[in-house]
Amino acid sequence: MSLRQFLATAVQFCHHLTVHHTIEEQHIFPVLATKMPAFKKELELLTQHKQIHRGLDKFEAYLDKCRSGEQDLRMDELKVLMDSFGDVLWQHLDDEVKQLGAENMRKYWTKDEMRRMPM
Repeated sequence: MSLRQFLATAVQFCHHLTVHHTIEEQHIFPVLATKMPAFKKELELLTQHKQIHRGLDKFEAYLDKCRSGEQDLRMDELKVLMDSFGDVLWQHLDDEVKQLGAENMRKYWTKDEMRRMPM
């Protein structure tokens, strides 16, 4: 993979994660929040999104500078930026899987309600 391809892939990751979180926040979390406290505004999962994006925004800005030639890519700098949101990203993934697992979903929703969810 060339440097140009690497940087393009990293920027695509940023965009995809942003779109994913936007869809969750605007369409999915509000439905789930009607019965599930973990998906309510300013609680854990949405707070994690904000923490992730504080680091992700800096990561993407660095990538943009590298792509434009304004700055040379340094892997040690890239790692520091990735590490700034890595822990919360992994925790968020674990927490979402736990919240959306069948056992937990059954506490809040019937099968019929889940079938009718607009997703």
